[in-house]
Parts: sequence; C-alpha cells; structure tokens
Amino acid sequence: MHGRTFFHILMGILSGSFLSACSSAQAPEVPSATQEAAMKNLYEFQMNDIDGKPVKLETYRGKVLLLVNVASKCGCTPQYEGLQALYNRFKDRGFEVLGFPANNFMGQEPGTNEEIKQFCSLKYHVTFPMFEKISVKGEDQHPLYTYLTSEATNPGFAGEISWNFNKFLADRTGKIVARFGSRTKPEDPEVIEAIEKALGDKQSE
Repeated sequence: MHGRTFFHILMGILSGSFLSACSSAQAPEVPSATQEAAMKNLYEFQMNDIDGKPVKLETYRGKVLLLVNVASKCGCTPQYEGLQALYNRFKDRGFEVLGFPANNFMGQEPGTNEEIKQFCSLKYHVTFPMFEKISVKGEDQHPLYTYLTSEATNPGFAGEISWNFNKFLADRTGKIVARFGSRTKPEDPEVIEAIEKALGDKQSE
C-alpha cells in the first residue's frame, strides 16, 4: 500500500514538472524596451509636441533631422542659439531640428512644457519643432531614445546619453549618420559638414 502511494506521488511530481516546463516554454515573451525599439524605425515613433499634440515622425520622412536632448538651465543652454541658426540656414533645403527637453542631468530642465516653450521662444527665439519633456536615459527612458542609444538598433552611434545637448543626425531615409556630444557646438565645422553631406546637394547659401 505504501509502495503504491509513493509511486503515485512520484508520478504526480514528475507530471507536474513536465507540465510546468511545457507551460514555461509556450509562454509568450514580453519584449524589453530594447527589443521594442528594435521593432521600429525612426519614422514609426509618435511623440507629443510641446503643446501636447501627437506628431508622427513619419511627418519628417525625406528630411535631414538633428535630434537633440535640450535643457534650460545647463551650461550648454546657449546652444539653442546655434541650433536655431542651423535651422534658419538649412530649413529650406529639407532640414529640421527636433528638440526633446529632458531633466535627466542635475535637474537642469525642471520646468513644465509651457514654461520650456516660453523660455525658448522669448530668450532664444526658437522656431524649430520642440516636443514634450521626456526621459532620455535610465529605467524610464523613452523608447525613441532606447532606439537611438541601443547597439541593436543604432550600432554605429549607440551609447548612453552623456549630458544635455547630445545630437543625432539622421539622413533623408531616417538612418542615423552622425552623433555629436554636448561639447560640440551646432556651429562646429564638423556638424555643418555632416549636415551638408546628409542634405546631398551643393546648393550655396
């Protein structure tokens, strides 16, 4: 009697283990943020602009884009002036600057979207597209910046955002073709050269 009971118990354990293993094998995997970003290309992202209106980056297909994480209280904040100058210089040739406020570095973008918009408009006369404040690094990193910084999706220019005013340059197909750090100012010759190359024409200014 005891032998049969032991046998039944043993078979029950083995059956349970087998079913558990099968169940685990068949369970769908939940994609990580990196995997989710890998499913996309640049034009598949939708962002809210600084006024809260949804904007599909598909809108910018065919244009050269400079994507920049910006902040209002940083030593690099005067780069707004250079970014606006770039926009003024190249916009008629299919160039856009996209500004993404972020408060990831020493609380240097503490304002609301409305306050950020007012600051940029009044102090630096910004007219290029500005978007809602997002996180560009850490556990709450926005999927767009997961896409930009991941080795899986942007192998040539991957790596964590180091500070405010990191800059990614995308060509007319949405491919990232250059990246510049915070210390590289918008008016730097290497930035100008990269934009000219991405625009793909030699039209004089």
